Amino acid sequence: MKNLYLGKDSINKLLLSFAIPCVISMLINSVYNIVDQIFIGKGVGTLGNAATNVIFPLVLIFGAVASLIGNGTSANMSLRLGEGKKEEAKKCLGSAITVSFIVAIVIGVLSFLLLPMLIRFFGSTETVYPYALSYGKIIAVGAPFVIIYTALSSIIRADGSPKYSMILLVTGAIINIILDPLFIFGFDMGVQGGALATIIGQFVSFLMAICYIPKMKSVRLAKKDFKPNGSIFRVLSLGLSSFITQMIVLVLFVFMNNMLTSLGTLTKYGADIPLSVYGIISKVNSLYISSVLGIAIGAQPIIGFNYGAGNQLRVKETLKKVLIVNFSLGVIFNLLFLLFPEQIIRIFIATSDPSYELFMEFAVLTCRSFLMLMALNALEMTTSVVVQSLGKVIKATLVTFIRQIILFIPIACLLVYGFDLGIYGVLYASPISDIICFIICIFIFRSEYTKLVDEKNIQDEAVINPQNKIYHGKKVVITISREYGSGGRYVGKLLAEKMGIPFYDKELISLSAKESGLSPEYILEIDEKNSSAKFANNNDDRLFIAESKVIKELAKSSCVIVGRCANAVLKDKKDVLKVFLYSDEESKEKRAIKYYHVDSKKVHKYVKEVNQERAKHYEYYTNQSWYDFSQYDLCIHVDEFGVEKTADSIKNFIDFLYTIKT
Repeated sequence: MKNLYLGKDSINKLLLSFAIPCVISMLINSVYNIVDQIFIGKGVGTLGNAATNVIFPLVLIFGAVASLIGNGTSANMSLRLGEGKKEEAKKCLGSAITVSFIVAIVIGVLSFLLLPMLIRFFGSTETVYPYALSYGKIIAVGAPFVIIYTALSSIIRADGSPKYSMILLVTGAIINIILDPLFIFGFDMGVQGGALATIIGQFVSFLMAICYIPKMKSVRLAKKDFKPNGSIFRVLSLGLSSFITQMIVLVLFVFMNNMLTSLGTLTKYGADIPLSVYGIISKVNSLYISSVLGIAIGAQPIIGFNYGAGNQLRVKETLKKVLIVNFSLGVIFNLLFLLFPEQIIRIFIATSDPSYELFMEFAVLTCRSFLMLMALNALEMTTSVVVQSLGKVIKATLVTFIRQIILFIPIACLLVYGFDLGIYGVLYASPISDIICFIICIFIFRSEYTKLVDEKNIQDEAVINPQNKIYHGKKVVITISREYGSGGRYVGKLLAEKMGIPFYDKELISLSAKESGLSPEYILEIDEKNSSAKFANNNDDRLFIAESKVIKELAKSSCVIVGRCANAVLKDKKDVLKVFLYSDEESKEKRAIKYYHVDSKKVHKYVKEVNQERAKHYEYYTNQSWYDFSQYDLCIHVDEFGVEKTADSIKNFIDFLYTIKT
């Protein structure tokens, strides 16, 4: 019941609780790189900035792997907990944590060993190479720390502790910010000082993330849960979209680095300035990307939980608000880059730098061309995360491919080589890709949104006094347990009408939905379909708990309640008449065919199965046999009297009881 508020609390409140810490957490990851960029730019210059840009693809690889495991685990946890499959969520979590350790160590070792080759591949020039190598060696050593704590921060957020997730990242970032100027300027360590400050901060965040594991709230992990199992493949499939998103950014980075250095040599800017500027622009732009993705990923637990619980109206409400907020952020960032590029870029370079004038000229050009329509990216990023949250992995993956791989790279190549626009073709390929991708994503987002059906209009109020009768007798609550096909519901309704008291059957659906946070559609779907195979499902337990609370509240005044184990729920209450209605097989089957339109060829099996399920459901929640007549006050064979006279008989029995008591 700890996650129940995800299905009940205000969407605005939940988004503030989950999305803001997530945004801050993701911004902190961006700040790690930006802070290094600022201090290295001021202390080392253009070559230092270019070096951090060359190593940035390596950082993206670490982030992609962390997202694959972390976002996949958090999405799977939210879906499984929403469905009530707590044991599956537990195994998935333990397995994912173990795998994250193994993968992080392997990637760290490979990164260190292959670093010289990777630096060349990432687009380094000869002058930048020694700076990139010095910086990259230290960053590779910190790979296991950053991969593990980044993955765990997503899991911690999904566990219902977004603030802790934020704090562990903020702590590491503060340490990095303090140590950067100390190492770069105080100890004159240059790019190595920036890298060392980064991994020390990451190590502290790593320790804090590890300390949280025994304190998980949604599940309690045992030693056996950490053994890798098949659930990891489900995790990886759900995290695939996030992984591919970052890997596509990696491909884009490598493509841009190589294109800018090769084409830059043909301009007055040279190779190093475009390489350095692109690194700065990308990292500042990551503040926008982190904000938009942070809102969308922060909404993942809300979307996943409610989607798993069948509460699609809340899913739609969440999607609307996420989209509005993200577009607003897109417009704000877009205006900042278009109107104040000089002020933004000046933070990263000293005015005394020999290449200052050319550097600023190319930087302003890049802001006003490459990022011209960046606000449109909000829809693409939001759509990708949202579709992933709904478990549509293939479609989410496709969305991530559209802009960068399917659109941007081919368009850039066409403008550069087909129209001979040189370096300007690369820059203007971005807004063209943004427009086309935006149009495509409108259709994708809309198709998923329209599949989410609105809740059915189920009345909140009971059917009260249909014959304008008002009950003046003493308080009495009649619970009716009945076999399927016995006509028990109609008997209960007739009885309520005759007595002039409220009648509750389907009316309990919307009342229970409000109490449990589950959707009316979901409750309606399982209302007649509980089976022993589903009893371990927490959704069923939540529903029973919610219905029990509603029944006890309704029982404060006279009413008729049909089904829902009401007789057992109210067994210790006074003024409760517990009735059981049954019928012979032939009559039950005839009613099922006539009133419920059951196929006559399948009716015998169907009626039998439904009553078996009702009996199992009752036994599961009450530990008593449904057919143990000793627990009822009145048992009636409906066929002996017919539904009308059965209702009369119950009313007469109540009158008789009160006559005796009087």
